[in-house]
Amino acid sequence: MDLSGKRVVVTGGAGLVGSHLAKHLRDDNDVIVVDDLSKGTRERVPDGVEFVRADLTDADEVAEAITEDVDVVFHFAAYTDTNYAHPRQLFEENTEMTYNVLERMEEVGVSNLAFTSSSTVYGEAPRPTPEDYAPLEPISVYGASKLADEGLLSTYAHSKDFTVWLFRFANIVGPKQRGNVIPDFIEKLLENPDALTILGDGRQEKSYLHVEDCVRAISHVVENAEASMNTYNLGTRTTTSVTAIADIVADVMDLDPEYEYTGGDRGWEGDVPRMRLSVEKLSALGWEADGSSDEAVRRAARELTEELRAEYGDDA
Repeated sequence: MDLSGKRVVVTGGAGLVGSHLAKHLRDDNDVIVVDDLSKGTRERVPDGVEFVRADLTDADEVAEAITEDVDVVFHFAAYTDTNYAHPRQLFEENTEMTYNVLERMEEVGVSNLAFTSSSTVYGEAPRPTPEDYAPLEPISVYGASKLADEGLLSTYAHSKDFTVWLFRFANIVGPKQRGNVIPDFIEKLLENPDALTILGDGRQEKSYLHVEDCVRAISHVVENAEASMNTYNLGTRTTTSVTAIADIVADVMDLDPEYEYTGGDRGWEGDVPRMRLSVEKLSALGWEADGSSDEAVRRAARELTEELRAEYGDDA
């Protein structure tokens, strides 16, 4: 699908990936960002795009956001906390949002949908994990909600003549991100530069991809993958441990803290301690990340340190 001259809806467009995708597409397309601002902020929505505040669990509000003149929907809105305080609500609302979007698209004759899934659908799988790995056995409610969404998308692709691009993400990092390991470490070190508490044993090891690489990969797949159901892992060929992230953050901040580990082989209930996705299918389509997982972490650490130091004050 040629991504130029299109009317594009980005749900969750005030979040990390959605806002960067909206910015990436705005010069050549008419972009509408849809978000309820429950996690993202209005300031994240880039200039030059239309903004619609809508709760996607409300079918009437979805109807206002997705109209018959839309060419493609990038459905990125979701509750993303793997240790969310209300897991049943996370599952029900994530799947309800996806079902509402699909029903509205069918109603108005819009049949192109790109969707952000997650590596968590694989559970604790052998590494590197390819897209055709089975059985899919997530170990978190968040992963279960993404797998349920994937089932809905498959149904619409195979039974209702939709074209679906489904992306299983590694850990995406970049500016304005909050509530994840890199900004968490930076905030802890701004408050106490001498010590850093690390969840688990620090050996958890995952693949990290910078958000700008992520949105370029998404655009490349949408423009070049032509099946009715297109499933792609997005990540790097390398991984970074939690202790290595702490080392990178400390180096960027020019600090030398003592590490204190909480213990155990995972950071929280439902955490997959080791993850590396196979990117051979993405590479065969002609795209690879510019750098390694460590380089993505370092770039994000520099960006986030600058942001958070400004928030904490110039003397931080």
